Amino acid sequence: MQKLLGSTVLAAAFCGAGGMALGAECGDVTLAVHNVQSAEVLTFVDKFILEHGYGCTVETVPGDTVPTTTSMVEKGDPDVSSETWVNLLPEVVPRGLAEGKIIYGAPALPDGGIQGWWIPKYLADAHPEIKTVDDALAHPELFPDPEDPDKGVIFNGAEGWGATVVTAQLYKAYGAEAKGFNLMSPGSAAGLDGAIAKAYERQEGFITYYWAPTALLGKYPMVMLQATVEHDPDEWKRCITTLDCADPKITGWPVDEVMTVVTKDFAARTSPEVMAYFNTRGWSNDTVSKLMAWETDNQATGEDGAVHFLKESKDIWTKWVPPEVAQKVEAAL
Repeated sequence: MQKLLGSTVLAAAFCGAGGMALGAECGDVTLAVHNVQSAEVLTFVDKFILEHGYGCTVETVPGDTVPTTTSMVEKGDPDVSSETWVNLLPEVVPRGLAEGKIIYGAPALPDGGIQGWWIPKYLADAHPEIKTVDDALAHPELFPDPEDPDKGVIFNGAEGWGATVVTAQLYKAYGAEAKGFNLMSPGSAAGLDGAIAKAYERQEGFITYYWAPTALLGKYPMVMLQATVEHDPDEWKRCITTLDCADPKITGWPVDEVMTVVTKDFAARTSPEVMAYFNTRGWSNDTVSKLMAWETDNQATGEDGAVHFLKESKDIWTKWVPPEVAQKVEAAL
């Protein structure tokens, strides 16, 4: 909440100003386009709104979470990283904040970056009593392994993923094997997506590792199983992330903090209205997952996705900007 205090004050001032004319000019803005679908499309949403709503001159540059944020802290460039998974930089981000090189805008994903074990929505709807991992593991018959129907199945992640180690350790911690479950290794990301798609289209039951936001969850709605205990960072570090550890204990998955990050220099030189936008704008995992699914199905670019979102989801983005800015954006669409 402390991190959002500045956002709240700015947003309140922004909203209280009502229909006031935009003040100082936006000026030049450099936006990082990360090599991640969710971050890419959000950057192009920002670009369209900044250019057409606020009169900014926007340049996009290629980037990714670690090199972009490091460059913002050390060189002051680029100006904005629209979607930044800050937990991936446990040293760089705190240092940049402490030294006044970067500041947070609003959370890009207010519900956070989410990982865990999921079940298909149609199965969750049919069995509303299944809410936790323990609930699901009590019913292997609802999640039959296609290669061993007498057992339940949990789809693991791809080889080489940290989450694949975590799933294997949680499989041990929950005693899933003794409860009648096999742990299936798909071998690759494509293998995992293929296994999920095949089972989903056949309306079969399964438990799988996955994360949000993703295009796959936009196309195949799933419900995440809740852990029976809170996330324990000490146990996570001690054993859950170490495959050789023989005695893992049950813990919940962490929720990643996904923020908009801007340089302090940009925040000082741009208009208060532009900073009010960055201190307000954010969307849900469900919204961005569905948008990513649309992009995938239509072989669309991030720019295409941004325009599609702005045309089809005015109920969402018009809450981020004052009416006169919304009118300019709609006219540009």
